[in-house]
Amino acid sequence: MAVRTIRYSMRVGVVAGIFAAGFLCGSLTQRSANAQLEQLGGEVMKKAAEGGGPLGSAAQLGTTIVDMEQHVSGLQKNLDALKKVKAALGG
Repeated sequence: MAVRTIRYSMRVGVVAGIFAAGFLCGSLTQRSANAQLEQLGGEVMKKAAEGGGPLGSAAQLGTTIVDMEQHVSGLQKNLDALKKVKAALGG
């Protein structure tokens, strides 16, 4: 009975060790995904937005959000420039 328990424990330990080694190797070599709409799928998203339906609506929403983000970034740069001018003028 004791031999049987030891064998079972060894099997569980080996399986756990293999899992841990695979998890460690996978986490060390993991690359993060970086989606860039303009470079990778800008045209595809625009074509999908023109297609209509639920997918087209979602694609249109995605492109709209990206456009809004670009406009907000541009406005923020303009505000920063205005703040610098204001500070230079002593106001």
